[in-house]
Amino acid sequence: MRFNISVLVALAGVAYAAPSKRAPLFVHEKRATEPVDWELSHRLDANKILPMRFGLTQQNLHRVEELLMAVSHPESPTFGKHYSPAEVVDLFAPSDDTISAVTKWLVDSGFSRDRLRLSANKGWISMDATTAEVEELLNTEYHVYTHPSGDEQFGCHNYSLPGHIRDHIDLIRPTVQFNHRPSPLAIRKRGGGLGMPSARTGPKKSDKLVTITPSLENCDENITLDCLRALYAVNYTPVATAKNSYGIVEFTPQAFLGPDLDLFFRNFSPSLVGVRPVNVLIDGAVVQTTQQSFDFNGESDLDLEYAMGLTAPQPITLLQTGDLVEGAGFDNWLDAVDGSFCTFEGGDDPTQDGIYPDPAKGGFKGPESCGIVAPPFVVSVSYGQDEVSVTPAFANRQCTEYAKLGLLGTTVLYSSGDDGVAGGGGVCLNTKHQPVNRGGTVFNPGFPVTCPFVTAVGATQVNPGSTVNDPEGACEQVIFSGGGFSNIFAIPSYQQTAVTNFLTEHKPPFASTVFNSTGKSRGFPDLSANGANYVIGIDGTFSLVFGTSASSPVVGSLITLINDARLAAGKGPVGFINPSIYSSAFASAFNDITSGGNQGCGTAGFTATTGWDPVTGVGTPNFSKLLPLFLALP
Repeated sequence: MRFNISVLVALAGVAYAAPSKRAPLFVHEKRATEPVDWELSHRLDANKILPMRFGLTQQNLHRVEELLMAVSHPESPTFGKHYSPAEVVDLFAPSDDTISAVTKWLVDSGFSRDRLRLSANKGWISMDATTAEVEELLNTEYHVYTHPSGDEQFGCHNYSLPGHIRDHIDLIRPTVQFNHRPSPLAIRKRGGGLGMPSARTGPKKSDKLVTITPSLENCDENITLDCLRALYAVNYTPVATAKNSYGIVEFTPQAFLGPDLDLFFRNFSPSLVGVRPVNVLIDGAVVQTTQQSFDFNGESDLDLEYAMGLTAPQPITLLQTGDLVEGAGFDNWLDAVDGSFCTFEGGDDPTQDGIYPDPAKGGFKGPESCGIVAPPFVVSVSYGQDEVSVTPAFANRQCTEYAKLGLLGTTVLYSSGDDGVAGGGGVCLNTKHQPVNRGGTVFNPGFPVTCPFVTAVGATQVNPGSTVNDPEGACEQVIFSGGGFSNIFAIPSYQQTAVTNFLTEHKPPFASTVFNSTGKSRGFPDLSANGANYVIGIDGTFSLVFGTSASSPVVGSLITLINDARLAAGKGPVGFINPSIYSSAFASAFNDITSGGNQGCGTAGFTATTGWDPVTGVGTPNFSKLLPLFLALP
């Protein structure tokens, strides 16, 4: 549904005046970091048409944490009383005053009202404008940047707004956002965005030959479904599968291969041979089989083999996102599961997300997928980027959407990363907080995993020579569990005590210039699960893989089993779990990890220790103890 701006403004009683002397301008947003390996080339063509999107300030944002805690904290009298989608829209929709103020500013600046459109959720005003018009409006300059691959991107370094408008606009796109990865077309491979194979992302493969010996005696060398059940005391078969839902997000061209699933299931879960996930194809997505290699199939095979194996017979929803040409970003899967976030002709960012219809040759020509499926009760995402690559405005706006999913009753889990305190591929920051390929000494946290409204999952290992009956350690084989402290997000109330205890009782031996040591920022991960030596079926054979990308779907599987028990008892899903897992009542339900670290940036990183730590969080779950605690809640 499209709203007519002129009607809305008339209803608000706004009288338009002739343009007056330009009001003073203030810098509203600037680029988070200068791109590495990209060179500023030339000014953008003044006549190029830009698809401008103005993100309007939402109401009640100051109450997001309060509202989410009310339905998520185990001691809250309203625990589990989740919102309906319509209630979420009404709660956060920008006010008529905001819509009117921004509209009046644009009209007074010379843009006719018939050029403006308001998105269905009232969150965005959009219009097409030339570069010259936008540069005049925002007091900025757009430049083109080139990459050695031949790719080009455009953007501005900063932009400004009048003082009376700043409080009504969160952010404007496209402006300062910059996708630090070259596009898939530039590197002459079909595929896109977050799913594009990269040395910096995805699970890591071992060259060790895998001999299948399904035994709990060698879980230090080969993790299987039975190893995980033994480690985390899992003995539960779902009974409410028709009511329950579990979603796994994959970004095209990453895709599972059916024969790989069957190879794994024949050995470890025979009842699942021939079973496939329920495919939800977002924005022209395809489960492609043309490109077959570990880089293209490893992530999806891993996620689905273990999620399906641990929750059988629960059907798994595959949220396959993005077409083969353009790919997708995190906003795209959010659009598909949450109609209130869907920004058709709205806010998706061409430097971060797939924009559909896709005009490129072979691209998806349909409209973007908007609210095409109800949000699953649990969603696991094994992808991420560096926090430094996004602006605070971008990060906060997306983070709020994860909170909205929590209000709806969805648990959102993100892998914490595989490079310890460094960013993807081991990239660290210099003293100016700019990413550098070499010599960086400042820790580089991830995103969206630092958003306080998602559950961040780190990685542990069965230590060499140990058994499933021995304490695990932080993962230090092939990967290091991502963890640390955000440079954008403030500490949420639910982890204040845990973080304070860590920083005072186990003070890290680093200067305050190395990481955000204020004690006032979001710490991650929240909890962990094994991430080493996973046996997976991949490209017709067995391989060992490592990654927090294994840990996240495992934790998601256990929460799905808990939801099943609650649904069978006539209750609802647990939704946002962080307030529960940090509470004293739940402390005994986690195996505290007290050995290992997450080295990176030329340091030993943080050290796993008693209580919460920025390596393994509160520890690994003990399902047999977690289940009765969650079942006892309303």
